[in-house]
Amino acid sequence: VVYRIAYTHRRSAAGGVKPFLSAPMARYLLPSTTTAASSFPRNARASPAPILAPRALASRSKHARAIMAVASDQPAAPSKYPKMAAPTTGPVPADELLGVIQAAAKAGAEVVMEAVNKPRNIQYKGVADLVTDTDKLSESVILEVVTKNFKDHLILGEEGGLIGDSLSEYLWCIDPLDGTTNFAHGYPSFSVSIGVLFRGKPAAATVVEFCGGPMCWNTRTISASSGKGAYCNGQKIHVSPTEKVWNNLFWLLGLDMNMMMHG
Repeated sequence: VVYRIAYTHRRSAAGGVKPFLSAPMARYLLPSTTTAASSFPRNARASPAPILAPRALASRSKHARAIMAVASDQPAAPSKYPKMAAPTTGPVPADELLGVIQAAAKAGAEVVMEAVNKPRNIQYKGVADLVTDTDKLSESVILEVVTKNFKDHLILGEEGGLIGDSLSEYLWCIDPLDGTTNFAHGYPSFSVSIGVLFRGKPAAATVVEFCGGPMCWNTRTISASSGKGAYCNGQKIHVSPTEKVWNNLFWLLGLDMNMMMHG
């Protein structure tokens, strides 16, 4: 996940694909003993694996069955998965760090809840890239909570960019209104999302999600920290133990879109 956020790809004049990692973020996303070039997968320059063109995902159910048949023939995933999380939360205890994250997310969520049933002042940062006054106010109150407790941490806010100590081992990633387009149209769901990296790896995070709809909004809080598990409204949660694809509920967005476009 971290590499998907940090890496962008640019095409060279010869048409090859080169990894690009922004320098200010490198120290938070890569171990100190490596470089961006050496950490990037060795086959990054190899030709990309073939993918199905949109029309290959046919509009008829028989194609969906074919895709499922192929998926069912694949070997089961290994029982053990590499861990993305930081082994610890560093000098700040997990409970203390998560407590501040939750307090900051709650402060931002109160701003959003106050505005959710009111008219929006919508601006555009780009094509289909909305921002509202609520985004900015939510980030402002979140920053107040974070900086009051951790003056020496580096903070990356969606609206305000990077602030704080660039030498800090902690990086806060703040989306004060995650899902602004949904919020602007009164459509669930959207959230206040805050995560903290310690030495480039996820250490703790909280998401306050808005559920329901106009005039009946409610929230639920999902939190997790390194070595402590994940919780929703205080109750421990876990991923589904179901391993077989055909026993799961999932949605193939590309397939659904083709069905809608081509009948």
